[in-house]
Amino acid sequence: MRFVIVTGLSGAGKTEATKSLEDMGYFCVDNLPPRLIPKFAEACNSGNIEKVALVIDIRGGVFFDDLFESLMYLKSSEFKYEILFLDASDEILVKRFKEARRSHPLAPQGRVLTGISEERNKLREVKDRADIIIDTSKYAIRDLREKINEYYGDVKSPEKQLSITILSFGFKYGIPVDSDLVFDVRFIPNPFYIPELKKYSGSDEPVKKYVLDQKETQGFIEKLEDMLRFLIPNYIKEGKRQLIVSIGCTGGRHRSVAIANAIHEQLLNDSFDSRIEHRDISEDLHKGVKKL
Repeated sequence: MRFVIVTGLSGAGKTEATKSLEDMGYFCVDNLPPRLIPKFAEACNSGNIEKVALVIDIRGGVFFDDLFESLMYLKSSEFKYEILFLDASDEILVKRFKEARRSHPLAPQGRVLTGISEERNKLREVKDRADIIIDTSKYAIRDLREKINEYYGDVKSPEKQLSITILSFGFKYGIPVDSDLVFDVRFIPNPFYIPELKKYSGSDEPVKKYVLDQKETQGFIEKLEDMLRFLIPNYIKEGKRQLIVSIGCTGGRHRSVAIANAIHEQLLNDSFDSRIEHRDISEDLHKGVKKL
């Protein structure tokens, strides 16, 4: 089990760091009283949880002083843990608090700078024990995410850092609400009106061949694949972890299915982490049953 204790100065980015760890599959707990760390660690260990992140900071108040005693217990029990410490300059921290219109937890009625100074003193010892210290003074959120991924993420090629779902759907049943990109392929000739093809779906060879042999389809797929090859690296650069590409036709059974399959297969060939889903392919959808 990888057990990470996330701590640091208020406003230095602990929340974003924790979100990043959570996206990587870490079981995250925020603001657990330090006295409970040993029991929590034992529970995670017995529960075979592989990755854990625990946020501990001065919000714990008087309980924060129990941290070092708990760390000593973990060490004496030969329980391995890591400390990630988030830091930033006083100037940047003051600016962040003012922009967020928040008071500092150690100076709720006073100057932010006074609270920062007191917090630095309280955290000096835990910072000295930290395994990794990240100064976020010049970091945008995406920079911090990249740094967290560098230290704590699984080793992945750039192509695998974004989970892509190619989703076919029928416009008559509504556009999927979680779509990032939506493409309308109703301009392509519809197999629904060809009696011998109507009963098949876009996953069946007769409809697949009919749809993919159209010049309009070939041109559309070429342009869409080129667009995705441009967009995906830039989404990854911005820290995006999931992309839903929705392709719709009238009923979501013929054209969109065949094209979605083709796009999905090409993304797999390009080593991207692609999944395929056909929301409205089932025949019951064409009997008046609307899928939510």
